[in-house]
Amino acid sequence: MQKEISSNILPERKPKPKWLRVKLPTGKKYTELRGLVDKYKLNTICTSGSCPNMGECWGEGTATFMILGNICTRSCGFCGVKTGRPESVDWDEPEKVARSIKIMKIKHAVLTSVDRDDLKDMGSIMWSETVKAVRRMNPETTLETLIPDFQGIEQHIDRIVDVAPEVVSHNIETVRRLTREVRIQAQYDRSMGVLKYLKQAGQRRTKSGIMLGLGETKEEVIETLHDLKENDVDVVTIGQYLQPSKKHLPVKRFITPDEFKEFEEVGLGLGFRHVESSALVRSSYRAQKHIH
Repeated sequence: MQKEISSNILPERKPKPKWLRVKLPTGKKYTELRGLVDKYKLNTICTSGSCPNMGECWGEGTATFMILGNICTRSCGFCGVKTGRPESVDWDEPEKVARSIKIMKIKHAVLTSVDRDDLKDMGSIMWSETVKAVRRMNPETTLETLIPDFQGIEQHIDRIVDVAPEVVSHNIETVRRLTREVRIQAQYDRSMGVLKYLKQAGQRRTKSGIMLGLGETKEEVIETLHDLKENDVDVVTIGQYLQPSKKHLPVKRFITPDEFKEFEEVGLGLGFRHVESSALVRSSYRAQKHIH
């Protein structure tokens, strides 16, 4: 399947429309945090993922940290994270992340991770320990955990619910028809099941994200929004897919600001508490607003 995807990527990449051009981050808070990240070699996904919203989020006191290393056991066609054999788990990582949040004076932290299908617990114990360490060292900081699917195993998902992050997020990423191509080792219904189970297990606020521009139709996006609502999701983010490298899936289309606005209205009409829908939205965008 990878070979088939790669063969589609020979045409030149489409030039980005003007609404996707980003101003370089500026401001006193951003400069201060950038200095701390460099000085202490802190591992934020904001910097490693070159996120377009870094300046705005850091200015609001929000940042995203990736745990369990930076090598993923899955090889999704959209994602820029390296795939391969991950390194062994660093059991000092919870303290390191908690310290980073303290040094940066983060008010709302988002934690995410690679998939660790190589581990018996899928990394869920490290997730639990990291949340506990952040809570101990930063009792005022609110938390969102953007989790993998843990292969849908309830015992692993329970470890997240038990430490009670303010928000638990799991991204559906794309519509049902494109899931096999875009999220090669994931399943649409399994992800929906994870979101539903989180609520059944007592998680107060759940969230999911979709990227557009991979060849989905308007009807399929609306169907996905309906499915997310049926599975009790509270918050949805909708953004533009951008190709991380020539080896990744190509952008089929750039979605216009008017279309993003329309999807936002559909989502709000369905009753989601928050819908963030515009080209530069990423799953952690305005995350601090999603706890209310």
